[in-house]
Amino acid sequence: MAVSGKGQTLNEFVASAFKGNAQYDGLDAVISAIADGAQQVHQQVQSAALADVLGVTGETNVQGEIVQRLDTASSDIFVDVLSKSGRVAVIGCEEIERPVIAGDDDKHVYMVLMDPLDGSSNIDVAVSIGSIFGIWRRSVDNPVTEDSLLRPGNEQVAAAYVVYGSSTVMVAATHNSVQGFTLDPEIGSFAMTHPNLRIPDACPYYSTNEGNFKTLDESTKQAVTGLRDSYSLRYVGSLVADFHRNVLKGGIFLYPADINRPEGRLRLMYEANPLGFVAEQAGGAASTGRRRIMDIVPEQLHQRTPLILGNKDVVEKTVGIISG
Repeated sequence: MAVSGKGQTLNEFVASAFKGNAQYDGLDAVISAIADGAQQVHQQVQSAALADVLGVTGETNVQGEIVQRLDTASSDIFVDVLSKSGRVAVIGCEEIERPVIAGDDDKHVYMVLMDPLDGSSNIDVAVSIGSIFGIWRRSVDNPVTEDSLLRPGNEQVAAAYVVYGSSTVMVAATHNSVQGFTLDPEIGSFAMTHPNLRIPDACPYYSTNEGNFKTLDESTKQAVTGLRDSYSLRYVGSLVADFHRNVLKGGIFLYPADINRPEGRLRLMYEANPLGFVAEQAGGAASTGRRRIMDIVPEQLHQRTPLILGNKDVVEKTVGIISG
């Protein structure tokens, strides 16, 4: 789906891009709802200190992590806009233990799994953060349950992420199409600024937490050492921000398994699958270090996984070293 409409609004794009394609029927409403929610989160981020949303709530989420106040606000915002879209049947969220059932009639054909605010530890220090969304179609012949969400990443029909940084950027992907939009806060809409995104052939950067190096197994240490000798380190510590840079400029991101987290650190359904989908549609690759991310059949919603994604050739070489 090649696009040449640089400057068109996101709503104009989705109104035309999915027209006449039964697979994407109603997807425009879902993408537009995400964009609406992103504008609201943008406003929260921009006025966080004044709005008393910085800091922690004193609670922990289902992952056992301290919940940032802005995490809670973002989760509430996206659950609300997706529920009101009229097209989403169920929403799974990193911050919520049980999925939210939004509707089960024949028009509620999409399932959304999301990390409403990635990079929470960066909120209080004004470093880029983001939101991540994976979108699947459901069978309207079956009732909506939690098990309905346990689908592999290769069955996604779309994915999106938003970066809240020096500008607020939303990237939306469907099969063979990755389009980037930037928010104009004065008029309150996203305009296409990065049509037909592809990860550049050159890979200048690698992104990983070098502080974890001592906890890696020997083959993974060898792989990281090879990257260190070949590329420049760029590591924000916010998955969305690191991934977005690598989509635009080329690079590889690693959060591999280690002796403390043999099952990995990131969430398969809320982070790895959606960004893996975007990476593959942009010409890249995504792996656990042993297998393709998108082929994993999930066993539980909050399942964790190692994650390596970015330039396809560099990912494949790195995985080859890790897997031996």
